[in-house]
Amino acid sequence: MRQGAGVPHPKVTATRTGNGSSVPRAPRPVAPVQATATSVAEVVFNLPLDRAFHYLVPPELSAVQPGMRVIGPFGPRERVGFVVKRLASSARKELKPIRRVIDQAPVVSGERWALAAWLSSYYCCSLGEALAAMVPGQLRLPAVQAPGPALADGAPSPLRLTAAQERAMQAIEAALEAGEPRTLLLHGVTGSGKTELYLRGIGHALRQGRSAIYLIPEIALTPQTIERVRARFGGLVAVWHSRLTAKQRGAAWADLASGRCRIVVGARSAIFSPLTRVGLIILDEEHETTYKQDDAPHLHARDVAFARARLAGAAVILGSATPSVESYYAATQPGGQLLTLPERIQGRALPKVEIIDMREEMARRRRGGPLSHRLELALSQTVERKEQAMLLLNRRGFARVAQCQTCGETVRCRHCSVPLIYHAARKRLVCHYCNFEVEPPEICAACGKGYLRFRGSGTERIESELHRLFPASAIGRMDRDTTAKRESHDRLYASVKAQELSLLVGTQMIAKGLDFPQVTLVGIVSADTALNLPDFRSGERTFDLLTQMAGRAGRGDQPGRVIVQTYCPSHYAIQAAKDHDYRRFYEEELLMRRRLALPPFTHLAELMLRGTVREKVYAAADALAGALGRRAKQARLPAAPQSAAQAGVTLLGPAPHRIPRLRGQHRVVVLLKGDTAEAIVGLIREVLEPGHRFGGMPVTVNVDPQ
Repeated sequence: MRQGAGVPHPKVTATRTGNGSSVPRAPRPVAPVQATATSVAEVVFNLPLDRAFHYLVPPELSAVQPGMRVIGPFGPRERVGFVVKRLASSARKELKPIRRVIDQAPVVSGERWALAAWLSSYYCCSLGEALAAMVPGQLRLPAVQAPGPALADGAPSPLRLTAAQERAMQAIEAALEAGEPRTLLLHGVTGSGKTELYLRGIGHALRQGRSAIYLIPEIALTPQTIERVRARFGGLVAVWHSRLTAKQRGAAWADLASGRCRIVVGARSAIFSPLTRVGLIILDEEHETTYKQDDAPHLHARDVAFARARLAGAAVILGSATPSVESYYAATQPGGQLLTLPERIQGRALPKVEIIDMREEMARRRRGGPLSHRLELALSQTVERKEQAMLLLNRRGFARVAQCQTCGETVRCRHCSVPLIYHAARKRLVCHYCNFEVEPPEICAACGKGYLRFRGSGTERIESELHRLFPASAIGRMDRDTTAKRESHDRLYASVKAQELSLLVGTQMIAKGLDFPQVTLVGIVSADTALNLPDFRSGERTFDLLTQMAGRAGRGDQPGRVIVQTYCPSHYAIQAAKDHDYRRFYEEELLMRRRLALPPFTHLAELMLRGTVREKVYAAADALAGALGRRAKQARLPAAPQSAAQAGVTLLGPAPHRIPRLRGQHRVVVLLKGDTAEAIVGLIREVLEPGHRFGGMPVTVNVDPQ
């Protein structure tokens, strides 16, 4: 039985952002209703239901306010929901009572109400899903939140800025002084001093009596970034990321909400922190795909930052040596602002990049191995000089494929359409998607005759090879397997910084902004990993990863050297990365995007249907594509002027997902392309059934997929 009446979301007026999306203005605060035995709370849940539900508020819970989390009965179970209104009565009869109130004070208030409304609208999710994305489920606030805003603005920096840094800093200060939403793209080569500008911008915001949000793309960067920000601003800094305990989260939230801390440093979800008077939002390494959320709602922290800045009148700094194509394009258009740092600080040279054609290497070598002769020699020289080296291979495990030598069959996950990866330390074949694992069979199960051969390399194999080549050296590995435990990133960072490790091998997490002055050699074991993916962004991801990883070399007094192993040496992304030439890459990439009408020239939305019966999933996908096509065709008729924006929406598919079967469910996608995200979302909302379903199948909506 349903509880309560469906209630539409509170209406909010909207302003337009620079990227064409609308951001609701903050709604007027809802005055609490005098508590009575019959007072009613309007509650939304973390479910794909565009409606609210009415519950009775018992006298002992009369202090409940909008923005608090409550527990109420929902069908056969209890759920956590958010109170959005207090009402004196309800037209619905036989309301069920709220069972418990979780919070002593609202966890959503002020501009964050309007931010939730924008999330719901832009990412085609319910208000309950948007609120749940903003407030972590395991948040438990301390009993007392004493106010006490700090007024310090940080110690002055002894560093002297370069001429390019001075020009960029002047632009940042002007944006902060304007007191209105501004977006600046800080495009600086690796080691050009972007972090110092971030810190000075934060100091300026603090002197204005405002607060700052500093986003980083990877937890691995947390120790280094926290060290730098706290060295400047001390106790004003709070940390926010997924590795915090529930107690640490509650303490950090309370410090930010009360004003005791006015700076938050953290990963993607820190954009929702309960700071007031936000003046500056920083996205370091803004190009990183980790800013995009995998779970619903599939938000992107960069676009959420734009929306929050609009609501708060704040400035946004997007920083990167390899800006996303969308961000660079926006910065070069009228109204955009591009700041450039073309050189490293202290006159340090960018590292020299050498390309190794692995086709020629393999033709010359008798013994197959993951490291070329040139890379082995360079590693040996680096170890002899007692310097440090970093090796990148964006693949975990020891071997990528377990293949029968007789019939050629590959051992695959029984739940997913992917090969199992061999992990030598555990002596197991593992699925990196569903975590299914099994012991390697002695004989091929397909033909019953052949023995298995492990092919391809992962970080575990590279680590093993390094131990063979350099048995006396201290070697470390940084990937999801070695950093699964809490504090593991901190320990690895400290070991490399203290030069306790000579060689570090890892996945892409070691390419993201780490600064180790003694690293003079960087080796990229396979530059082609991303190029082989069926993704129009594969060239961009390859260029980003190579350029960022190359930037880890030569950040100290010694010059840096980079060796890139590839089977595609002539690809424009690899050649541009070799020369540290972002502009060359950008122009070639933009030509392709314009020709195919891809972002930044259009918006995309991916609809994914999933189910256990393949035929039913594909039938539902065909029916959904047909319904969307008919609705888009109706929007082109003169009699439907209100749907003019939807007239430009086109469909691609349905087609199998790039991973057609995952965790036992078949997956099919329909892709929508249009001039604005709002037009696409409007069309989707008209066609999908309640609960984001179609033909009995759940539908996942991913706006602006990455």
